[in-house]
Amino acid sequence: MKLSVLMPVKDEGINLALILKILGAVVEVPHEILVVYDSPDDDSLPVVRSLQGRHPALRLVHNTRGPGVANALLAGAAEAAGEYVLIFAVDDTGPALAIDQMLALMDRGCDLVSCTRYARGGRRLGGSVIGGLLSRAANWAFRHATRTPLTDATTGIKMMRREVFEQIALEPGSAGWSVAFELAIKAQLAGLRVGEVPIVSIDRLFGGRSTFALVPWFAAYLKWFLWAVGEFRRVQPARQPLMTCEAAASPMREMEHVPV
Repeated sequence: MKLSVLMPVKDEGINLALILKILGAVVEVPHEILVVYDSPDDDSLPVVRSLQGRHPALRLVHNTRGPGVANALLAGAAEAAGEYVLIFAVDDTGPALAIDQMLALMDRGCDLVSCTRYARGGRRLGGSVIGGLLSRAANWAFRHATRTPLTDATTGIKMMRREVFEQIALEPGSAGWSVAFELAIKAQLAGLRVGEVPIVSIDRLFGGRSTFALVPWFAAYLKWFLWAVGEFRRVQPARQPLMTCEAAASPMREMEHVPV
């Protein structure tokens, strides 16, 4: 199997019904979709069960590791069978159109491909205004402080080789989607090749309730920001560029000309 799509959910029934239809239309490689839930009364479960008859590759995974996105991703990755694993946020419909580009970079030698809302035609629509401003500022500061090739390290839409989850020790207690930032940081510190494709992020188009919480999320992102700046400077005293897939096949330059 080529691809496992991991989707953590918390009462995302409305958005889940839509995104599952979109993924079914745009993903052409052999794949499975793992919907990871914490509570048996989550309103996402009836939606998945109603569609499993037509989509046998659609599975439910009960996260028993503890609450939170990080634990949900670890639980889902443990059940994944695909060569590549895609972390996908249920409430964002736009990134589905970038999956083919992400797969292309993975096939060219990337270990991790992240999406960007802030470069090469990427855009961010909707969502929290405060969250958006903080995200843009944090990514700008992080890129200049570490010279990372990623312009949007904090985005939750990431594809990686399945063994990356085994290679990188993620902290299960990370607040919210800060685990995606942690993943991008640790992948680069481990010397893995990273790539990036643009997306138009359309946040929570059809309702549901965002889990964004300013204080704990800000604290979690700040923690990883400060830790990463110190680690990058320690392992890169000469300030050399980090590993990218561009070195092998120049996919990043090609992506600049691919419309989103």
